[in-house]
Amino acid sequence: MWAVSTLTMLVLAGILPDFQIRSDDGDSATRIAITAAIGAGAFGLLSALAWPVLVRLLLLVPALVLGLLVFFLNGFLLLVALRLTPADRPEVAPETAVVVAAVMSAVASATGAALAVRDDDAYRRRLYRLADRRGTARPLTGPTTPGVVFLQLDGVGHDVLVRAVEKGLMPTVAGLLDATHRLTPWRTDWSSQTGASQLGILHGTNHDIPAFRWYEKDKGEVMVCNRPTSAAELQRRAVERTGDGGLLTVDGASRGNLFSGGADQQALVLSIAVRRRGRENRSRAGYFAYFSDPANAVRTALSFVAEVGREIGQSTRARMREMRPRVARGGLYPLVRAFATVVERDVVVAAVMGDMLAGRTAVYADLVAYDEVAHHSGPHSRDTEKVLQRLDRSLALIANVAEHAPRPYRIVLLSDHGQSPGETFRGRYGLTLGDLVRAGCGLPVSRKAQRTHSGAEARAAVRAALRRPVEENGGRHVPTGRNSEPLVLASGNLGLISFPDVHHRMTKEEIDARHPALLTTLANHPGVGFVLVRSEEHGGVVLGAHGAEIPVDELDEPDGEHPGPLADFGPGAADAVRRTHSFPHTADIMVNSWYDPAEGEVLAFEEQIGSHGGLGGAQGRPFLMAPVALSAAVEEGEELVGAEHIHRVLRRWLRECNGPQVPLEAPRDPGDQRAA
Repeated sequence: MWAVSTLTMLVLAGILPDFQIRSDDGDSATRIAITAAIGAGAFGLLSALAWPVLVRLLLLVPALVLGLLVFFLNGFLLLVALRLTPADRPEVAPETAVVVAAVMSAVASATGAALAVRDDDAYRRRLYRLADRRGTARPLTGPTTPGVVFLQLDGVGHDVLVRAVEKGLMPTVAGLLDATHRLTPWRTDWSSQTGASQLGILHGTNHDIPAFRWYEKDKGEVMVCNRPTSAAELQRRAVERTGDGGLLTVDGASRGNLFSGGADQQALVLSIAVRRRGRENRSRAGYFAYFSDPANAVRTALSFVAEVGREIGQSTRARMREMRPRVARGGLYPLVRAFATVVERDVVVAAVMGDMLAGRTAVYADLVAYDEVAHHSGPHSRDTEKVLQRLDRSLALIANVAEHAPRPYRIVLLSDHGQSPGETFRGRYGLTLGDLVRAGCGLPVSRKAQRTHSGAEARAAVRAALRRPVEENGGRHVPTGRNSEPLVLASGNLGLISFPDVHHRMTKEEIDARHPALLTTLANHPGVGFVLVRSEEHGGVVLGAHGAEIPVDELDEPDGEHPGPLADFGPGAADAVRRTHSFPHTADIMVNSWYDPAEGEVLAFEEQIGSHGGLGGAQGRPFLMAPVALSAAVEEGEELVGAEHIHRVLRRWLRECNGPQVPLEAPRDPGDQRAA
């Protein structure tokens, strides 16, 4: 590697005009080669000794800018290394030093990998050094019982995975399915999003998670699943409800997740980010473990920059071709995408590799790359296909490491939800759900919305419901209470409407008395599939177009001539709605968007053309893929329903691998009718 680094430096000195290596006596090739060798050696030593210290300091820097700083620090180390050579004046411009250092690190990384792959023992030692740097190295021999690695491919639906395998995009997954694994679809809860699914999978309950974001009247607070304080509170509630720490309490590791699952080893876990920093809960510890290797740092930084360029090119092409549907992808989004698809992926994969080499019993990791890109590019786009290919290569790395681990491993792949395509609600109708709610309440709506066809449509619905004319610029009722305006939140194609000044969940009768046009406006809008609201008479009712009103207890018994608003949403929709209706923090009004069963399309209330969060289409059909050596997830003819069911299956598999030390299942939720 030293020789290759020396040769690389000589080649770069010959190519780059701002990089020159001069020996004491001028043009002697021997002295130039010696100078390059000393410079390359000094750079290698500085990378090995000084780089980990610098990366430790970088933990204070936001992770999003870490990739950019890698280049400058690497260039700084090269400048220092060249000052240590015996040449009179090694000359390199600072900006050129960044390029030279990046190329040398990349070549060194590729050389080291090529040499190690030819020797299994060398490859194993290299990976063990990674585990040792993370402080998790264990003896080369470990338990004979299998460990289990759960890899969550965030947002990858069952049908997307099958299509990717058929098209040859994911050869590693295809090889597993052909030889050792079986694939099973499952059905999510109404809230088809990572917060609800992952909490249920890791902690055995997702009770009272009505959406990705919702308003809790008793606390006067908006809860958001990917907010650290909310994630910590949701995890606390789950542990209190079940009386169990989680899926990973027996020698487990949690990597890149929203919740810990009770694991001892945690890195990049959102729910611990709000705690006082300590060795056991440093949310950025995984970054240090990965970036302390300069070759990893440079490789990931180069990929980061390439991904930013790729996103800019793809979004520009979409605009030039006037592709529809399309959402804005400017601002910081290219950096956010690069972080999710490159930095987080690389760090999480490296952490999983280290956990396997350390012989952990259970590892659960979330790879979010596909979900992030699919939101903005669409779940079936060429952009997402490229992401799936790169995810497959990451799975191949993990499978390769399993062959060198001190114990056998079962690799389980799963997803937390899928994604349903479709344009945005605003893109189709020219106004947001919030605008529609304001129109239904008789509140002012932005002029931009009023000028659209949908703005006129909303006003027409208000007039019809009130049975009286509504003036274009007058006649609006403006509530005088400080918090009397409705709070509208969106979670994919699921909308939640709350009235903060009323401290209980309002009934249909109360809402009609306060805003006579609101529920009719929502239920009859063509972009709305159905509306759920509490009822004094029936306990709860689902509202649909043309006056449809079905009590939640009768959702399974629709009139044959009028099948009801849930008919298009498939089996299980009624149970999902009933369960959410029972939650203490369900919103005053729950709105699920229109769904086209023929095309599988929904209308997102957020700016996403691939969305999830409600009912309708592929978003509610993720997958579970496990070795045939484990028992079948369900008996033939049965169906996997809900994240809590997945939790019980994964617990059973851990018990099959590791015996009675793993409880068969967490205590069930008291009062959970479906679990009972």
